[in-house]
Amino acid sequence: MTERLDQPRELTYRVRLYYDPEAFGRLSERIARFLGTARFIVYMTVFVGAWLLWNFLTPWAFDPYPFIFLTLMLSLQASYAAPLILLAQNRQADRDRIQYEQDRITAERNQAEIEYLTREIAGLRIAVGEVATRDYIRAELQRLQDELSGQAS
Repeated sequence: MTERLDQPRELTYRVRLYYDPEAFGRLSERIARFLGTARFIVYMTVFVGAWLLWNFLTPWAFDPYPFIFLTLMLSLQASYAAPLILLAQNRQADRDRIQYEQDRITAERNQAEIEYLTREIAGLRIAVGEVATRDYIRAELQRLQDELSGQAS
């Protein structure tokens, strides 16, 4: 029987595990950050070396020569590490996208302020060009004084 789209679905109760995606994302970033360090490589090298030495040199070897269990454990670690690294990269890409948007808005605001200040400076230059300067006033006073002294004589 197909579902009818003109009627609401019947309520079904499902048991779902709840997890906080943000907390899980932070944990995955911490793990991914650790997986990308030299310390992790040293720890893994020491672990694998100890595993090999234990299974080669002791009579209590639990994983003989082809080291199937070691291979299984390393594969399991890699199968968990890859999605955690991808999740951390996606979260970083989201942060980068938000930062880019904020930078773009700031750049637009700065550009608008620069254009406003440019218009203000241009207006001041025009206004200063129309203002009588000290030399202009002196020249005019001198001309008037010459005119008056020429009329008086």
